[in-house]
Amino acid sequence: MGFFDFLKGPDISQGVKDYQATPGAVLLDVRTPEEYREGHIPGSKNVPLQSLDKVTGLVNHQDTPMFAYCYSGARSAQAVSALQRMGYTNVKNIGGIAAYAGKVEH
Repeated sequence: MGFFDFLKGPDISQGVKDYQATPGAVLLDVRTPEEYREGHIPGSKNVPLQSLDKVTGLVNHQDTPMFAYCYSGARSAQAVSALQRMGYTNVKNIGGIAAYAGKVEH
């Protein structure tokens, strides 16, 4: 591990692999509906940061594994904090789609 590795954000490609390998996990795209329509990771659910309280209709159990991403990783970091305050215990910020090289859907 290099000295500046701590400055790098999460690795979204690894985060997507972790999501795919986790049974029952939910992949949250916390960008706006407009951004989501422009391209999103297959299987993701769009729950914009401003409407995060709507996640309760999507995720029934507080311990459901959730993987959150946005454009750069900043909004998903905010989403993870908010979800933890809402009582969710298994939430991970996987970063920003801007750094994602995998397949996206429109």
